[in-house]
Amino acid sequence: MKIFPHKCNTKIFICIILCGILIIHLITILIHRTIAIYKSTKPQAILTLGGGSIREKFTATFAQSHPSLDIWVSTGIPPKQAKEIFLNAGINLGRVNLDYRAVDTVTNFTSLVQDFKNLNIHHLYLITSDFHMRRAKGIATVVLGSRGIAFTPVPIPTNQSRETNLHVLRDTGRALIWLYTGHTGASLNPEL
Repeated sequence: MKIFPHKCNTKIFICIILCGILIIHLITILIHRTIAIYKSTKPQAILTLGGGSIREKFTATFAQSHPSLDIWVSTGIPPKQAKEIFLNAGINLGRVNLDYRAVDTVTNFTSLVQDFKNLNIHHLYLITSDFHMRRAKGIATVVLGSRGIAFTPVPIPTNQSRETNLHVLRDTGRALIWLYTGHTGASLNPEL
């Protein structure tokens, strides 16, 4: 008498194979990230995730003490306002790249990762609000790590409670789906 029916054995086998593939990809991402840190121990650029003028203001102040680094803001406040913030902080607008392709946190990364790769950037400062950083780090680990780009988180202090584990897991999962399919699932979000 069989302990497991045939269908059950097949499902277990498929699960083991899929988990193995996922583990191999995660190990590969960690290896790529380690190599990126070895190639560039210091960040080579600044990436700010849009989400209100506070993030651009913080980035402008942060960029003052990192004058050699270019800045990318992914889907932030309107261009005129953003440029004004950077100009008022004495930041040359030639350093500032405003990108509006992203529609959510996952696409903040997927829309820019190839640009960073093309520019041979191996290490970024990642700026976002502290309550949002766990989710951003989960997505960044998958998306940036898969392309050999490391990041150093720079959280902006707020009084907001951090995002739920569900948000973190959902969007990290979406990043993994992007890794396998090239699609982020952003078009499925009814809120957009």
